[in-house]
Amino acid sequence: MEKMTNSVNWVEIPVLNFARAKEFYSRIYDFEMYDQIMGAHRMGFLPMDQESQGVGGAIVQGSGYTPTSLGAKVYLNGGKDLLTVLNRVNGAGGEIITPKTKITDEIGYFASFQDTEGNHIYLHSKE
Repeated sequence: MEKMTNSVNWVEIPVLNFARAKEFYSRIYDFEMYDQIMGAHRMGFLPMDQESQGVGGAIVQGSGYTPTSLGAKVYLNGGKDLLTVLNRVNGAGGEIITPKTKITDEIGYFASFQDTEGNHIYLHSKE
């Protein structure tokens, strides 16, 4: 198999109430989310540096997208210190599940939260 830069290429977070979810993710990342209709789905794009060809993602509303706390675990980039994003979760309508927790010195930290749609989402940062 060829060597890859990332094992994950794209993430889609299912949402039922698009406006509510867009507001939530816009608030916790402190940015204006761009959205568009793509086929039968409405997508809102999470922040990403497209020039670096990093991993991207979106919130998605449409057939086949059902929020759940039991699905795959997605780790979003928390930036340099995930507390910047995590500290906005409750005020944006989400709920913190796991506070900032050290994994190891080399790996960094994680936290988890429930978004406005019921998904359990994780954050990761080195500091």
